[in-house]
Amino acid sequence: MRWLLLILTLIAAPLRAEEVVLGLSQDQVSISTNFDGSEIIIYGAIKRETPIPQDQPLQVIVTVSGPQLPLTVRRKERRLGIWVNVDSVEVDAAPSFYAIATSAPWSDVISETEDLRHTISIPRAIRSVGAPMEVNEPQAFSDAVIRIRMENGLYALEEGAVELRESTLFNTAIQMPANLTEGDYATRIFLTRGGKVVSQYETSIDVRKVGLERWLFNLSRQQPLIYGLLSLTIAIAAGWGASAAFRLMRSG
Repeated sequence: MRWLLLILTLIAAPLRAEEVVLGLSQDQVSISTNFDGSEIIIYGAIKRETPIPQDQPLQVIVTVSGPQLPLTVRRKERRLGIWVNVDSVEVDAAPSFYAIATSAPWSDVISETEDLRHTISIPRAIRSVGAPMEVNEPQAFSDAVIRIRMENGLYALEEGAVELRESTLFNTAIQMPANLTEGDYATRIFLTRGGKVVSQYETSIDVRKVGLERWLFNLSRQQPLIYGLLSLTIAIAAGWGASAAFRLMRSG
């Protein structure tokens, strides 16, 4: 049914430059107390006013990026048997989540020049203006951010994950983990030929806390004193309950 709607859109729309007609399985993700991640299906079609070029195959890149946030990256070294912070670098902005899916190997879908122009790859998405002069190998700090977030499922590059049919219909699935940051997730689709971007499309996915998660989040921001007292009360109650259960088990 989704593909039929896309094809009808192609027929009805006026022919212009080659461009994307996009669909999402959902444009909103709700984070609740039992949220354990989500899968977003991204599908689309390409409408064009000229025949499909045969000399260079069409490729597709899909990116989903979470809110850009600053962070401090620290490097530790072992001194006298103790691990201590020796250097730190302020990263101006790094996406809290970043996933890339392509229709072919990365080197086949886009050139270095076009990647630099459109900031598509994961390293290009991290913005770090500069590091203190005394810091050695400042690039290693950005590399550490990428490595750690890839291990946590927050950054991913899935080559060949976009299924492209007859250079006209495409689809892919983006896995979003449970530890998402609330905000708007920019979604971009790039059409490329010979490593050059020939068209792009942008939309967004709304990620928001709901229910108890939303209430606790708002309480922590708007009433931090009450939130702190509530957390302390819950911790004391949990500790007393565990102690009472332990005494009961021992007496039994």
